[in-house]
Amino acid sequence: MTSNSHPVDLAIIGGGPTGLFAAFYAGLRHMSVKLIDSLDVLGGQLTTLYPEKYIYDVAGFPKVLAKDLAHNLIQQALHYNPTVCLGEQVQSLTHHSATGLHTLTTSRSEHQCRALLIAAGVGAFAPKTLPIPNVDRFVGRGLHYFVKEVETLARKRVLIVGGGDSAVDWANLLSPVAESLTLIPRRDQFRAHEDSVARMRRSDIQIRLFHELKSIEGDGHITGAVIYDNRTRVEESIDVDAVLVNVGFVNTLGPIKEWGLEIEGSQIKVDSTMHTSRRGVFAAGDIATYPGKLKLIATGFGEAAIAVNFAKHLLDPKASAFPGHSSTMKEEKKIEPQMGHR
Repeated sequence: MTSNSHPVDLAIIGGGPTGLFAAFYAGLRHMSVKLIDSLDVLGGQLTTLYPEKYIYDVAGFPKVLAKDLAHNLIQQALHYNPTVCLGEQVQSLTHHSATGLHTLTTSRSEHQCRALLIAAGVGAFAPKTLPIPNVDRFVGRGLHYFVKEVETLARKRVLIVGGGDSAVDWANLLSPVAESLTLIPRRDQFRAHEDSVARMRRSDIQIRLFHELKSIEGDGHITGAVIYDNRTRVEESIDVDAVLVNVGFVNTLGPIKEWGLEIEGSQIKVDSTMHTSRRGVFAAGDIATYPGKLKLIATGFGEAAIAVNFAKHLLDPKASAFPGHSSTMKEEKKIEPQMGHR
């Protein structure tokens, strides 16, 4: 393990939308930044889970592909040359009262910072899998939990399991390219934006309310599925080439839960300044919680700005927590990175 002893003003855990915008905003405030992520690429879920999915709730974009939003966020985040450390899983956090510094230990290195922002999304996560015997044999053979390329399901008979925003969004996106598309939510209500649901209802998507998946059929590749009405238990066999499962994720904070932070469920409690219960440690995005919290990318952007501004004021009490609007800020010389990208 290497040691990067030169401290930065702000270390950011998480290279998703919230962490990326925080890195850029910290640059605006002339803070030196280190951006750390366990993945080998920046962009978080936008890049790794659903790059071909449209995002509808980001200001300035009626709709934008996740991969395009990630590209723009990464370009913006790197504007002030933060040090980027990829492929590093966070492990422990130590505070040194004599110096006021934090030491963050990862799977590959140690990093010192004056303040820390945790923007790790939902933490470590994995998709909820189908509770069906032997279903794993169809993974990669028609069974999908993620879709990285729409073309994978083009001209296919597709069954989507779920009734949340991801299921509805994928139904709308795949409907024009799939040979046929059936959606089975287990209830008669959808946990999705009203406009997305309305567009889905206007399409030729077959929506089978109160239905669930009982089994998948096929020899080497999916050829059919058995679904059933959970009110009457009546079963029906349908011909499908692919099953896309969107029933949520199992997530955990991992080692972060051992850092002495106040935790609620699987989230970190913060105050109105995004400060956690530990001095100099902030949290923003899906990993942070407070009364009235909404888990949206747009919310994460605002929380990132709040956290960075108050971290700046904490480190330099003479600096205002509100520096003025970015449109009135003077473009100044970019901060040179403390270390090269890794």
